[in-house]
Amino acid sequence: MTQPSVILATASYDHTIRFWEAKSGRCYRTIQYPDSQVNRLEITPDKRYLAAAGNPHIRLFDINSSSPQPVMSYDSHTNNVMAVGFQCDGKWMYSGSEDGTVKIWDLRAPGCQREYESRGAVNTVVLHPNQTELISGDQNGNIRVWDLTANSCSCELVPEVDTAVRSLTVMWDGSLVVAANNHGTCYVWRLLRGNQTMTNFEPLHKLQAHNGYILKCLLSPEFCEPHRYLATASSDHTVKIWNVDGFTLEKTLIEVFLCFICYYVSGHQRWVWDCVFSVDGAYLITASSDTTAKLWSMTSGEEIKTYQGHHKATVCCALHDGAEPSPS
Repeated sequence: MTQPSVILATASYDHTIRFWEAKSGRCYRTIQYPDSQVNRLEITPDKRYLAAAGNPHIRLFDINSSSPQPVMSYDSHTNNVMAVGFQCDGKWMYSGSEDGTVKIWDLRAPGCQREYESRGAVNTVVLHPNQTELISGDQNGNIRVWDLTANSCSCELVPEVDTAVRSLTVMWDGSLVVAANNHGTCYVWRLLRGNQTMTNFEPLHKLQAHNGYILKCLLSPEFCEPHRYLATASSDHTVKIWNVDGFTLEKTLIEVFLCFICYYVSGHQRWVWDCVFSVDGAYLITASSDTTAKLWSMTSGEEIKTYQGHHKATVCCALHDGAEPSPS
């Protein structure tokens, strides 16, 4: 099976994972996922595998194969896996679960190599660009930094008591971290390095971004520079793009139709669960409960393509349109 240069995948409550041709919108592969819903998708840096986080397992699928069977299953979580991601060279994977744990998996060896107890259902985990710290957010409103060198929790903070942290994102250069919660609020910190190796959080901004839950927040990638954006996806049916310089609203992603007799504004019709930037930050993919995923232009704010084929809520998406990392 020939690998496309752009890997775009979505997963839905209809228990399928779909791969799409980004430009044409054609679905070219469907994987049945009968065991559970899929909560999160992530593509390995080398574009070889797709990780699907379910309940309570993580399955790894070969992107270049037509086989419907996973090549590996990771099974030591005991509840919904809500977060999954990879170290920059793809040697290990991290995950976070509603069972209250953050785990690290060596892709070259079986089983879980490390486990950290969060004491609350984990909703989100991100890897600091330094590759030595994981940051997790949980249902109780706690944010914790896990120092992988010291093998311990190096920092804890609670931006809003008893308000679930739904999503975390770190700027590509490690300068900022944003946490989004169930009250529609984003908390922004500047990340500082103290005398020790641990990261320190300096409060920078509080942004009331949405009227509903924020289900995903995401900072723009390196190749978007000098522009720096924050995307927020919400249960209020909108996706908003914020300029990180001052955190002013840049645009709200909606689709506008003009004709001789009408002016029609559309967009996602239900909760927007997930979003992902293209490698250059020029485009954004979104996934919604209206069963669709959409491709948006960051320049115009207009919808370019709708990916239709799922029969229930589309809750996560993954995109890899960059080059594979060079061998070390």
